[in-house]
Amino acid sequence: MSDDFNMSMRTFLKEVGVTSQQAIEDAMRDADTAGRSFDAKVVLTIDGLELEHVVTGRITGRGSEPDPDPDIAQVQPS
Repeated sequence: MSDDFNMSMRTFLKEVGVTSQQAIEDAMRDADTAGRSFDAKVVLTIDGLELEHVVTGRITGRGSEPDPDPDIAQVQPS
């Protein structure tokens, strides 16, 4: 792939990451999120290409312990 392609893609992804983090922090700051976790989803599409990329995850509220990941075995201390 060309250097121009790589730079434009990296610039776009950096903007997505930075602005998304700011939006999430603003929303979490304005809400009572302690003790709660939230399902999150990002849908990336590109006009002119048949691309739809979905990323899902969970975001834990401030002052909360993260919910255990159901896909990872939880080790209990003996």
